[in-house]
Amino acid sequence: MSIVVIKPGMLSTIQDEGRWQYQRLGVGVTGAMDPSALRLANILVGNSRILPCLEITLTGPTLRFDSNACIAITGAFLSPHIDNKPIQNNRSYILTPGQTLSFKSSPDNTGVRAYLAVFGGLKGNKVLNSFSTDLKSTLGGIQGRALQKDDIIELNGRFRSRHILEIKQFIASRSLYLTSGLGIQPRQTLRVIPGTHFAKFTDDSIHQFLDTEYKISAQSDRMGYRLQGCSLNLAEPLQIYSEPTSFGTIQVPPDGNPIVLMADRQSTGGYPKLANVITADLGYLAQSLPGQSVRFSLTTIDEAQKIWAERNTRFKQLQVQLRDTVDFLTEKFTYF
Repeated sequence: MSIVVIKPGMLSTIQDEGRWQYQRLGVGVTGAMDPSALRLANILVGNSRILPCLEITLTGPTLRFDSNACIAITGAFLSPHIDNKPIQNNRSYILTPGQTLSFKSSPDNTGVRAYLAVFGGLKGNKVLNSFSTDLKSTLGGIQGRALQKDDIIELNGRFRSRHILEIKQFIASRSLYLTSGLGIQPRQTLRVIPGTHFAKFTDDSIHQFLDTEYKISAQSDRMGYRLQGCSLNLAEPLQIYSEPTSFGTIQVPPDGNPIVLMADRQSTGGYPKLANVITADLGYLAQSLPGQSVRFSLTTIDEAQKIWAERNTRFKQLQVQLRDTVDFLTEKFTYF
């Protein structure tokens, strides 16, 4: 059973939580640009958080389902439609063979990336314990690339037709309360913790970084978001070795314009590290368009960990809320 790609969209790739533990070998982590949206999509259909989803960028694909499936879409609202009937983000739907899922556009600039989860998960090329598509190294996903017309995305199972009416009625009867902080919420000010070389920058540069706006450059992508604004300077020349990078690391190259490293970042980097965007705010940045402005505010590691722990608690509460739905769907699902 499968999904057929009628139109691929601007950039649609299979992503999971990333290819961890291989940076020492020079292999990038990749994974979802908005990890929280990916996790939410999987929870809403009853999947394990590690299962791959489809990351959809700005202009979504048109997909034909050749089997019964339960889906959920999170992240950016890109006007999803089932057979030309509009549907909502952050809730589950049932598709039957021959139905199409399409995306029109983002009508109110609610984000850049949406995530499509299918109950039971998507199949793909699993490389180094991850299905994530690494576009630079052509690893994972479907031949390590974005979706193309006529691609076939295999599913791990299906719901038998005799159960579909019952499943639809059950899902329609469920009410879902999505707690604050789990859905997409635009945030202009991103919280950061000081980086390795924070104290090596001039006082003026630190004040400018924290007190002025930066605009996201058009030269931004899954590897890094380049920012335009006040140029940042070191107090004195600094020679450093290349060091491991992290999602959210803010490096400052010689031109003084900061770069926030994103999901497809290189495994090591040699530019000074001014700060790091906290994990809880990475999705906000990933959902921002070139031309939009962002600001930064300083926080502590303890506060960043507290914020992330609170979000994890909300995710767990949602899983408890949906436990009966997951049990019901699991009973009706046949794995291949």
